[in-house]
Amino acid sequence: MDKKRILIIGGGFGGLTVANQLKHSKFHITLIDKTNHHVFQPLLYQVAMAALSPGDIAVPIRSVFRGREKVKVLLENAVSIDKAKRRVYVKSNDIEDFIDYDYLVLAVGAQHSYFGKNEWEKYAPGLKTLNDALTIRQKVFSSLEITETLHETKETAKYLTFVIVGGGPTGVELAGALSEILLENIKKDYRFIDTHQININLKEGIDRLLPSFPEKLSGSAQKVLENLGVKILLNTRVMDINENGVMIGDKIIKTKNIIWAAGNTAQPLLKTLNVPIDKSGRVIVEKNLTIKNYPDIFIIGDAAAVKDKKGIELPGVAQVAIQQGKFVAKLILEVDDLNKSAVFNYKDKGTLATIGRAKAVALIKGYKFTGLIAWLLWAFVHILFLIGFRNKVLVIIQWIWYYFSLKPGIRLIIQRKDAII
Repeated sequence: MDKKRILIIGGGFGGLTVANQLKHSKFHITLIDKTNHHVFQPLLYQVAMAALSPGDIAVPIRSVFRGREKVKVLLENAVSIDKAKRRVYVKSNDIEDFIDYDYLVLAVGAQHSYFGKNEWEKYAPGLKTLNDALTIRQKVFSSLEITETLHETKETAKYLTFVIVGGGPTGVELAGALSEILLENIKKDYRFIDTHQININLKEGIDRLLPSFPEKLSGSAQKVLENLGVKILLNTRVMDINENGVMIGDKIIKTKNIIWAAGNTAQPLLKTLNVPIDKSGRVIVEKNLTIKNYPDIFIIGDAAAVKDKKGIELPGVAQVAIQQGKFVAKLILEVDDLNKSAVFNYKDKGTLATIGRAKAVALIKGYKFTGLIAWLLWAFVHILFLIGFRNKVLVIIQWIWYYFSLKPGIRLIIQRKDAII
């Protein structure tokens, strides 16, 4: 029998897991991604807040599979899929080509959703990539530099006002980190900024933060943020975002610093499959994560609409993608006797969110943790899943340094032409 061709699209947690599980197999594996690196997304907010550098949380995909001759890594952008021909059309540097496959694994992740208002992205960047993190970093620290120059004029208010849209884990983590940096750490560096004028707002559309957590932990997170000086805006709706600021309800908050953490949607590539999708654009898959009538195509991670045994949709977190990647790799390894009746069952190992230095909330196997214990659990889990020994060591050293010194990383502003200040 000819060796099977396994094509994996996406170098995130799911795609990397599948490739790693198959790297010793008899198959020919091709992994394509539109960037040359795997990024540890849960720590992107720390790059945005200058606590970590991009290289601390990212690793070149080629380095991960160095010496693995059966794993080919390509920097390509997949644009469409032909299910009948078993072919994926790709584009790189304006050169179009195609890649044929025997088994296709789509682990393409998600992108920001502005709920039909894509023009808002210009003023309210989200946080999905290193590029996003560096854009946010430039906006925040450029605002501080401008404020220092203005010397407390009427214009300073809009540069010292920050609005984070979305009260999920990303929004909460950003708000906590932003508060610590702006209200505690910049005093000695910016002599003409009065920290009492800094206004940090976290907006959520429902009646509590962290809706995926129990109410007790949500309440705990809110109290911690409020003690850090963050203003919580619950049950509020964004009506407009423009160069002047953000309109929430019938009030406008004038600001030059808006960060979007409110919604995700699946990648446009999935629409080319011409199969049923949910309201977020994710593919509705079979119980074994394949497409109906196409057992050669697997969808995992944020690209797949999957429910647990209780009928609750699985969250778009790394652990889901990793477990699905292992499940799919196991099915592919059993290709000669593919178990079409196999069912993916997610094992929830816990949910964590950090709020700041030694502050976090965690839910693990029904047990609730807050404060330092939760933060230590959060730190251990994130270090555990970082790829590369160098990354783990660097992050541990910088976290220890920040914990005892209260001094974040080097706050470099890298000028980016696409950023709006």
